[in-house]
Amino acid sequence: MNIQLLHDITFYVLYASAALATFVAVERMIYYSVTLKHARRFVAGNGDSEGATLAAAIVKEASTLCQQTDSRHDIEDITESIYLGARENLQRHLWMLDTVVTAAPLLGLLGTILGIIDTFTALARSGISDPQSVSAGIGTALFATALGIAVALYGLLFHNFFQDRVDRISETIKILLLGAARGASVRP
Repeated sequence: MNIQLLHDITFYVLYASAALATFVAVERMIYYSVTLKHARRFVAGNGDSEGATLAAAIVKEASTLCQQTDSRHDIEDITESIYLGARENLQRHLWMLDTVVTAAPLLGLLGTILGIIDTFTALARSGISDPQSVSAGIGTALFATALGIAVALYGLLFHNFFQDRVDRISETIKILLLGAARGASVRP
């Protein structure tokens, strides 16, 4: 078994995890800023109901479905189902950040263990004749732990920020749904 190859693969997976976290962070940042901007416009009464935004789709669907019923219970069910669907869209891809946050420190630890095993294997072959190579091997092994923790912190920062965004947008969506349901239930 080639321990050095496994150690290198661990580093590549950590780098790929950092790239994945960055991609998800950029995509979600754009999505949340556009969605929140349009939702706030709707709440303020300046929204374009014909747009292809999440807010426009929610208002249109809620208005259409709520006008088809007179029952308060049905209106509550309709708005709740629309809200749950919208929240699902808001939370899309966040599981990837959560996985990176959980897996990165473990991958870093695995890299450290594999690096230490590789260093001890080299020690067993050549003895302690070259302390500089031993300390370089241990340094590389510990770099895996540092990289794993850094990737996890990076992902955690974005994950927590995006959870806050989901909560803020969800509150705005609730306001939109209440307004759409109220407008649909007040018929002459």
